[in-house]
Amino acid sequence: MSKDQTQKAPALFDLGRPYPLGQDPAADAWYTSFFIENHLDPFAYPDHVATPEQVRFMVYTEENERYYPCSDRMFWTIMKRQSPPYLKERYKEALHKVLNLVDQQIEDAWEKAYLKALLRTKYQHETRDGMMIPSRLEKRLLNIYLNRTQIEDPCLCEKAQRNMRASRVLGSQPFQKALDCVDESVLLSSPVSLEQIKERVDYLKLRRLFALSAESALWESDAMARYAVDDYLRLFSRPITGNGIEPLWRFLEIRQDSDVSRSARPKKILWLANEAGEVMVDLAIIRYLARLGHKVIIAFKDGPLFTKMDFYDAQGDEELIRELEGALLIEAKNLGKNELVHLLKSDRSIMAVSDGTRENLNLLMTSTTFARIFKEVDGVISKGPEQRRRFFDTHFCFTQDIYSIALDENGSPSIWYKARHPAVIKFTHRDLEEKAETIISQMQQAKQEGMTTMFYSGIIGSIPGKEVVAKKIMSTFVEFIKEQSAKTFIINPSEYFEPGMDADDLMFMWEIVQRSGLIDIWRFQTYDDILQAFRLMKTKVPPEWVGKDATFSTGCTKEMKIALDVQREHPEMQVIGPSQEKFLRREEYGIGKMYDRRLKDICSP
Repeated sequence: MSKDQTQKAPALFDLGRPYPLGQDPAADAWYTSFFIENHLDPFAYPDHVATPEQVRFMVYTEENERYYPCSDRMFWTIMKRQSPPYLKERYKEALHKVLNLVDQQIEDAWEKAYLKALLRTKYQHETRDGMMIPSRLEKRLLNIYLNRTQIEDPCLCEKAQRNMRASRVLGSQPFQKALDCVDESVLLSSPVSLEQIKERVDYLKLRRLFALSAESALWESDAMARYAVDDYLRLFSRPITGNGIEPLWRFLEIRQDSDVSRSARPKKILWLANEAGEVMVDLAIIRYLARLGHKVIIAFKDGPLFTKMDFYDAQGDEELIRELEGALLIEAKNLGKNELVHLLKSDRSIMAVSDGTRENLNLLMTSTTFARIFKEVDGVISKGPEQRRRFFDTHFCFTQDIYSIALDENGSPSIWYKARHPAVIKFTHRDLEEKAETIISQMQQAKQEGMTTMFYSGIIGSIPGKEVVAKKIMSTFVEFIKEQSAKTFIINPSEYFEPGMDADDLMFMWEIVQRSGLIDIWRFQTYDDILQAFRLMKTKVPPEWVGKDATFSTGCTKEMKIALDVQREHPEMQVIGPSQEKFLRREEYGIGKMYDRRLKDICSP
């Protein structure tokens, strides 16, 4: 960077604010390279990095803003290109974590020397220009170790030992006596009812477990196995700090002192697990929450990451298997919204899923299933300091309320809270069901009045960037049909779109309507329909619309399958438009998109 550019840089770099594109070409080039070199660019790595639409299921970003999976301090440190001691130390930490594995697990002297030299060579290459995020460096170095040694999980035995230590303590008589110890100052502090006493018992038990859940001595040594009841009570009585204490109790509807009864609506919670051993306390909390009526989805890593818990542990670790007995393991990486809603409405109170990554927290790399779960739940509980840093040491806000449980700088348990962005519009599946029921009521009323009910399926979002034109085409043609048809109630889907709705929401809502059995005619848009609409608008057909019809639409392809399914149940329903054999080209949405994920390569806005 030239002297002039360096002088301009401080104005660009403002900690806690979005990166200002378009002010300096050299800085913009470095910014773009940052995403490419860290393998975080969805265009350069489309099979690995989430699209902006998927990321927006989890992160609220401003227009033209890109999410990055590190703290603001780390991001701006890299943007300033000064390579300060802070960055160098973080790089060294990543290197030494992997070198320690070599020392601990490789006995052959030649192989040990070779591996260390290989790792240091890669380290020097990746850190040469100071552009790499330390966690991304750590992942690359760990991958080299795993690939070279063919060790599937280098910390498997240590994780199992940690879980056994924690399980032994949690099952011990002194611990159980301390956990159940009556605290009359809390339970009987004022005249209370039996129901209020029960709520205070819930508060006491959960508070004690929360205080314990960040205590690493539980799983890192055998010391706590020798604790007496009083030792545990002292540990439980430690103050819990942070701004998230009261928000978390309100979210969980746990009250120490309140005359207000709990609401009937249980919460859906995404729980981001952290360390082996720690997860055993997590599951004790989760089981308690499940007994209170809440539904908890616990997310593990997708593969080995030192002593972090991964999805394979949930299927192979004896202690974890026992604690997860009866839980549903969600193995699908690309679960659709309808399938997910079906699971969330099931009687399973505890579920487990992989987040799709082998990093502490990288929302650019998570699976489609994880992103959809993140979007659908009522709140996220995150464990450990690394995940806290990614959620809280950043200006980004998220689509859900975030609660973080970890030790603070003084070594005391703390709960932090970050509210979801106020501009986030969230449609629960119940909201969408109610909207569908409203439309169904209109259809029923129309049929009672002797009207024919028609559902019109057409292109709305299948040509990227042309949604406004698509809605105008559909509305113009539907109005034309209405003028030509007597006593016909026509559903025009483009009229029901609301800000904040994505393809997931729309398809979920419309499928309820479509399977109601109230459609007499299901019409799919033809090119003649589009031609007629442009004729009515007195304009020529733009090139991107020439030859298009419903078969070009991912949504219409899915709807044709639904239509044929409905027709088997209701043979009197007519299906008109392009022949069903032509609905073969569009397979699946890119998550959050209204067009086939492959179309981004052949269509431009």
